[in-house]
Amino acid sequence: MPRIGLLVPSSNSSVEPEIYGLLPAEVTLHTARLHLTHISPETIVAMVDEIESQARLLASADVDVIMLGAVAPGLIRGAGYDRELAGKIEAATGKRAATTATATLDALRHLGAKRIAIGAPYDASVSKIAQSFMEANGIAVAGALDLGIVDNLKVGRLDDQVAYDLGRNVDRPDADAIVFAGTNMRTMAVVERLERDLGKPVVSTTAACLWAALRIVGLKHPISGYGRLLREVTG
Repeated sequence: MPRIGLLVPSSNSSVEPEIYGLLPAEVTLHTARLHLTHISPETIVAMVDEIESQARLLASADVDVIMLGAVAPGLIRGAGYDRELAGKIEAATGKRAATTATATLDALRHLGAKRIAIGAPYDASVSKIAQSFMEANGIAVAGALDLGIVDNLKVGRLDDQVAYDLGRNVDRPDADAIVFAGTNMRTMAVVERLERDLGKPVVSTTAACLWAALRIVGLKHPISGYGRLLREVTG
């Protein structure tokens, strides 16, 4: 029975239930928390200070992989920092590790998306960092739209319809895919509908996190009803 370990911001309330609802029956999810309530570049950097200690606690559950289940920490210091954080987790725990930022890049490459539009709950200061990270990794940004929210509890209380409307509004004709950046924003219930309506892939960072974790533990288990990415899970 594969075990997925997930490091999440302490005030997140969406990523765990969204992933719980999608897990194959033979997989279990185990979580640890990194302190964050207010979303800003400074608080995201501070959250990273706890990664190694919390990852060690998570590793004691004998998980098979540790995923950093928040996208912002992996992109806060530019290209390559996502993999640096994964390396720190692996060195501290002896477990395989990856970040949601890396997973999102890998997902976009898997889908052949070279130009994206990004919808995020953050304010402009964090959204611009996300855009710069994508561009530094060779993914062009055709458009971006943020909701301007800095209270992470408020992000977790957003209705699914908010994500759907954000996806519709941020779409650009020249974008190969839509990206929802932010694992505390509920997105999974609207991904499939958006893909049908827009005629292009929609990548939720929550879906990318799960997609990468399943690939790392070697599970070839397509998940239907939640967008193209999860239908194409391969070990």
